[in-house]
Amino acid sequence: MTQETDSRSSGRTTHFGFETVPEAEKAGRVHGVFTNVASKYDVMNDAMSLGVHRIWKDAMLDWLAPRPGQRLLDVAGGTGDIAFRFLERAPGAEAVVCDMTEGMLVAGRQRAEAANMADRLEWVVGDAMALPFESGTFDAYTISFGIRNVTRISDALREAYRVLRPGGRLMVLEFSQLPNPLMQKAYDLYSFNVIPPLGQAIAGDRDSYQYLVESIRQFPDQDRFAGMIVDAGFGNVKYRNLSFGIAALHSGWKI
Repeated sequence: MTQETDSRSSGRTTHFGFETVPEAEKAGRVHGVFTNVASKYDVMNDAMSLGVHRIWKDAMLDWLAPRPGQRLLDVAGGTGDIAFRFLERAPGAEAVVCDMTEGMLVAGRQRAEAANMADRLEWVVGDAMALPFESGTFDAYTISFGIRNVTRISDALREAYRVLRPGGRLMVLEFSQLPNPLMQKAYDLYSFNVIPPLGQAIAGDRDSYQYLVESIRQFPDQDRFAGMIVDAGFGNVKYRNLSFGIAALHSGWKI
């Protein structure tokens, strides 16, 4: 089952940035975005956030607290940023990076080979809404700046619950909403006026980064997303704001 063929999407619409599109089209369009930017993805992350995304990802791993021997599933894991951090902190651990865009995984494999981590990493093309893994096979599930691109977020959260072992943990890092309207306005001015031109200059692709900026504004705020995690079955759900709420970490447990 894929996002394109799932019969439940027939006739339904969703958002692609600020554009309303049929659900069946979104996965293909998101795939196109990340295929276009794969080779410059890591460089653009540094440029867009002035390197702050590295601090946010380290905060994610600090809260996750990886342990030796654990098995991680990093969904929408792209070039492996979270997986590498996880393995560096957990001797004997293993990680599977799952992403719908093969070009991102190819770039990640090259990074893994250069870092001598290839034997602890697996790279799988897959759909967050229909993961190609057996139930109860992972100790931790992470998704970093990826869940807002999923057509049906609730389906992805239910799949996260399914593949985790009892006692397993979900950790989501995603752009979110600033609680201060003036700060949000300033952030919007930066996002819409700086990031798309930066995408054109560095990656030769303004449209993909225009979509990425718009997709952030369509994502549920912190409390609403926490409620979606609870609805998927997770317990002890909490969140932490990063950089005043520009990004947020959400945590939940399969109890």
